[in-house]
Amino acid sequence: MNILTGTMGFAELSITSNFTFLRGGSHPEEYARRAALLGIEAIAIADENSVAGVVRAWSELRKIEEEIADAKSARADPIGPPKPAHLPDPPRAPIDHVPRLLPAACLTLAEGVRLTALPRDRTGWASLCRLLSVGKLRAEKGGCLLHVDDLLGQARGLELLLHAPDRATPDWQRPADRLVRGLGPQMSLLMAPRYDGLDDARLDAAARLADRLGLPTVASARPLMHHGSRRRLTDVLTCIREGLRVEDLGTAAQANAEQRLRGEVEMRRLFAGHEDAVARTTQIAARLQFDIASLRYEYPSEIADGETAAQRLTRLAQEGLEWRYPQGIPERAQKQLQHELRLIAKLNYEPYFLTVHDIVAFARSRGILCQGRGSAANSITCYALGVTSVSPEIGTMVFERFVSEARNEPPDIDVDFEHERREEVIQHIYERYGRHRAGLCATVIHYRGKRAVREVGRAMGLSEDVLSALSSQIWGSWSKTGPEMDRMREIGLDPDSPRLKQTIRLIEEIIGFPRHLSQHVGGFVITEGRLDELVPIENATMEDRTVICWDKDDIDALGILKVDVLALGMLTCVRKAFDLLAMHHQADYTLATLPPEDPAVYDMLCRADSLGVFQVESRAQMNFLPRMRPRCFYDLVIQVAIIRPGPIQGDMVHPFIRRRNGEEEVSFPSDDLGRVLGKTLGVPLFQEQAMQIAITGAGFTAEEADRLRRSLATFKKHGNVSEFRTRFLRGMRANGYDDAFAERCFSQIEGFGSYGFPESHAASFALLVYASAWLKRHHPGIFACALLNSQPMGFYAPAQIVRDAREHGVEVRPICVNRSHWDNVMERTETGELALRLGFRQIKSMREEEADWLTAARGNGYTSVEDVWRRAGLEARFLTILSEADAFAALGLDRRQALWAARALTPKRELPLFAGDLDGEGIVEPAAHLPKMTEGEEVVEDYVAMRLTLRSHPVALIRDRLSPRIDRRLLKGPPQTGVLPPQPRPTR
Repeated sequence: MNILTGTMGFAELSITSNFTFLRGGSHPEEYARRAALLGIEAIAIADENSVAGVVRAWSELRKIEEEIADAKSARADPIGPPKPAHLPDPPRAPIDHVPRLLPAACLTLAEGVRLTALPRDRTGWASLCRLLSVGKLRAEKGGCLLHVDDLLGQARGLELLLHAPDRATPDWQRPADRLVRGLGPQMSLLMAPRYDGLDDARLDAAARLADRLGLPTVASARPLMHHGSRRRLTDVLTCIREGLRVEDLGTAAQANAEQRLRGEVEMRRLFAGHEDAVARTTQIAARLQFDIASLRYEYPSEIADGETAAQRLTRLAQEGLEWRYPQGIPERAQKQLQHELRLIAKLNYEPYFLTVHDIVAFARSRGILCQGRGSAANSITCYALGVTSVSPEIGTMVFERFVSEARNEPPDIDVDFEHERREEVIQHIYERYGRHRAGLCATVIHYRGKRAVREVGRAMGLSEDVLSALSSQIWGSWSKTGPEMDRMREIGLDPDSPRLKQTIRLIEEIIGFPRHLSQHVGGFVITEGRLDELVPIENATMEDRTVICWDKDDIDALGILKVDVLALGMLTCVRKAFDLLAMHHQADYTLATLPPEDPAVYDMLCRADSLGVFQVESRAQMNFLPRMRPRCFYDLVIQVAIIRPGPIQGDMVHPFIRRRNGEEEVSFPSDDLGRVLGKTLGVPLFQEQAMQIAITGAGFTAEEADRLRRSLATFKKHGNVSEFRTRFLRGMRANGYDDAFAERCFSQIEGFGSYGFPESHAASFALLVYASAWLKRHHPGIFACALLNSQPMGFYAPAQIVRDAREHGVEVRPICVNRSHWDNVMERTETGELALRLGFRQIKSMREEEADWLTAARGNGYTSVEDVWRRAGLEARFLTILSEADAFAALGLDRRQALWAARALTPKRELPLFAGDLDGEGIVEPAAHLPKMTEGEEVVEDYVAMRLTLRSHPVALIRDRLSPRIDRRLLKGPPQTGVLPPQPRPTR
């Protein structure tokens, strides 16, 4: 009897989802929808030592509520705007019941006891999170080590379901008795069938055990899957976990498809004679009043020195404006700041901005270059606080894209830091707030095409050759229809093979399954109170990192703020270049103080002279630069955004160029859309424009447009732009736009589905494009030096960077045992110019600590190989490494002579026996006459040792061998012209 409704009912209190990685056979969302179809009162997602999947189930139940509401609204108002005949009916909700979600976790104790823990209230949820944090922080990543004493000391507010064992051995009975003595009033005994024909006896034995322990019984199907159709996939997951093939599973395989989610009628049939255990499920569910939606996230107050957060933010922002505009604050900027501060205060986001400011201030105090990216560039508050160096006056960006009262969603500020020093910032956050108040978000690693093919294929017994052939047909994600049958025949596979067909079906099922948790690239969640009472904290693989178990989508759903502390290699390069400018030219530059709109910089970019320049160094960007011909900063914003898969697939590139070059008329289907697309000549390039097209052209609400924006997010795993298609096309037609134009607009918007780019993000990156291009144009040697010192990063190897620098007139000097340091450095030539001296970091086998020893003992310089060995105390093998890099050339030793001297030191261990001969005159070896290495040999050894050479280009050494290969019989003119005539096509 359900005590809330007075009717019979059932609540499933122990569900295993696929967030019990490689065990559970269904998504939490699938359990939620299936439970609604079955009319189950409540469901508890209880993964093993984890609450990672509960937010997914909660979000799905909210979606079901919306579907039911929409369906009721449609039935209440069946007369609406006419629907075009070619558009399908919108999907209707097939259910009218929404079960409650009961957050839970299945605890596995070291003593061999298993329990399902369900929080009764907010205190219970805090206890569960603290308990899981304790267990996870004392184990390695992915593990959890909990003991009975832990549970006895941290069980306040928890409902505990003790899992009945198959046989109550003394080893199980002792910890179970301790738990019952300490927590008896909070406990019940969970009975579950095994579906092996012995369940009647098993359930009777469990009931007797409950009587002996003095506990009430409660029933559960202990489902591993939401539907029996997942049985085969569940077996495959077991194979992947255990490293077995399906044929070798034996008793580890599912005996049948019965361990699935069940409704009340089936449960009463299975538990005939124990119906009270089924009825007790709803009684327990009624005691569980905790709703995950009730979690109230409290951001750190950031109150300091007697100032409230609002007062401090206002003061810092005003001071920042005075710093940004030393010649006087423009009236427009002052008004915009006041507008933003009012909205920030209304939504109580002041502490968030202060936290980001303090993190950025810490980085700057340590000389770490940083730059806010993304939507933060829409905010003059972020500009004034120094979070971003991009003025929001660029383009038409508006603050409401960043923080909106209508959307009522938290802001999201991403800050890039130097990739070599970001860890300092991360550890500062841990130290300031404590690990109990700060943690990185998780990233759920899902199955995608190639991994799914490999792991499922091995479990199904396919050979490595077949797996290689099958995975070779995948680019990115597995398509909805899998590989084409004709293509499979072409690569030698039989698409009619029963095993192969079943394997492909299983691959399609497992795509999107979570495989394990990883750490987010830098998303920090920081709280005022204890973070480990909001969500469990666990160790990451990386040392000194702790993470929470929810990912970005989960915390977004719950309205939890995060600060993204990201890494960017170009910031490292730019900061090192600024340091070199200060050292050699006494010029103090920042990203905000570089000379703006330098024509020489744009001239260089128009020539596609952009090797090493941020974001525009790829071949595709280089090919586009002469066509785009950027002449101002906003051109760079477009340049960054347009050469990406989204705009290319959406056919945006060529129309934009034709219109920019005057080859095609710039026209708009309406004045309203003209205002949206005017700055990009009628071609949608940015996420913001996609949203405005949906609102202006298709009549989307702000909420619907925001959902569209979310579905455009890069690498979005669950969002699908196509689900908006019907709504979009219908709205465009209703507003008078023809179908062809509507289809074209949606096709362009859909191109953002994988790589959508917001305008504010492009503006932040464009600033780094300009900064790196300015450095390359005016200080090519310093830029090359900084680029080499920031490796690995970018598209190009050190050899290409060095060659490019030399082509720009930079003198590049070789590695020298007496002149080089670990880093590449700039040194003055006899004429006062700067030359680039290669550093020891360019030697493949050299380590920084060895270079430090070498330079520290150098003094006024080394005189010989043996001198280096004696004074620096390096092992002889490091002298060999230096010799192979030709680092002793300045001592008058070529590579072979230096190697000979280094090898001679190998057996000599500074023993008295070798200090001199019997007459005390020392051992004198005859001089060795070593043949001089050819230029080709030197070049080869340079590449072996350093991956670059300052000698001849390798092709120059064999050019004379390449020329005779031209078939001179095909030449029309004299042979010396080297021009081949057009070749006729070969005939069959």
